[in-house]
Amino acid sequence: MDKESLKFLEKLMNLPSPSGYEQKVRQAWLAEMKKFSDEVKSDVHGNAIAVVNPDKHPRIMLAGHMDELGFQVAYIHEKGYIYFNRLGGFDIGIIPGRKVRIHTKKGAILGVVGKKAIHLLDKEEREKVPKPHQLYIDIGVKDKKQAQKLVEIGDPITYDTNFEKLRKDLYVSRGFDDKTGAFVVAEVMKNVFKRRKEFSGSLYSVATVQEEVGLRGARTSAFGIDPDVGIAIDVTHATDTPDVDQKKVGEIGLGDGAPITRGPNINHKVFEMLVDIAKKHKISYQVEAAARPTGTDANVIQVTRAGVATGLVSIPCRYMHTYTEVVSLKDVESAIDILTEFCLQVDDSVNFIE
Repeated sequence: MDKESLKFLEKLMNLPSPSGYEQKVRQAWLAEMKKFSDEVKSDVHGNAIAVVNPDKHPRIMLAGHMDELGFQVAYIHEKGYIYFNRLGGFDIGIIPGRKVRIHTKKGAILGVVGKKAIHLLDKEEREKVPKPHQLYIDIGVKDKKQAQKLVEIGDPITYDTNFEKLRKDLYVSRGFDDKTGAFVVAEVMKNVFKRRKEFSGSLYSVATVQEEVGLRGARTSAFGIDPDVGIAIDVTHATDTPDVDQKKVGEIGLGDGAPITRGPNINHKVFEMLVDIAKKHKISYQVEAAARPTGTDANVIQVTRAGVATGLVSIPCRYMHTYTEVVSLKDVESAIDILTEFCLQVDDSVNFIE
């Protein structure tokens, strides 16, 4: 991956984008896309959309959601401690003891999620996972009045920034789920824009909102775009750690290529075309089985309007929905390459009706 692309990925990862509060990532994504598309726009829901050849057919939609897990200020204690709601699905046990940023109108406020010292825990407390309403954030003030000068009810909260290189092609960060998807659809748009003489269709790359709270942005953007074929790009579980039973969840390795999903949520011809392209261009890939509708934007894209020929290309991710998600840039590049060639190959002669 070139330095400029890696810099763009890091920028997306470091900006806050909890579900419903994606504004800063949307602004950065659209600013980047202005240089590599015929049109950029956002809709009333907050989805960010870049387009090449808006008046041509077939119409291809690529969707990667830009929202991440986060929190929201819900209550301020009389002593100034901040109690919060969760935006998305968290493992409660890993929240205490973390640094967080509360994103206010005046800027980000540093805080820490309180965690009683182990010396002060009795035996029962040591064996229990705290309940959500028992967790609070300490922002270093003495009372509610001071806290209210800094934060407001409803302010979004994220874990502190932590995008770093782990080793070689592996990176660790919060929010790879799924700002990597938003990054991939942007990079594919750049590639197609540069090779537009080879492209006969119309491409809509979309950074969707509110996936973590119900696949909401993909539903509204797909309805508005009305694509002929739609492919979601999301993370999936890397199952190569010793605590994962591959007999239950399948074999997906980090760095082994982008998984291409097969199952009832996926149009068979889209799947076969993606696999054939990967083979033809010698791009590493894996196949992932999904026996039911996936928990991704592909779920709602498939059943938009009268139905859409749908695919799903993923990025293997270790430790999903934690503060320390790990991905390989090899898999990110695999997804970009497969999807670029897919877009360039789709024309009016391709029939996705099974």
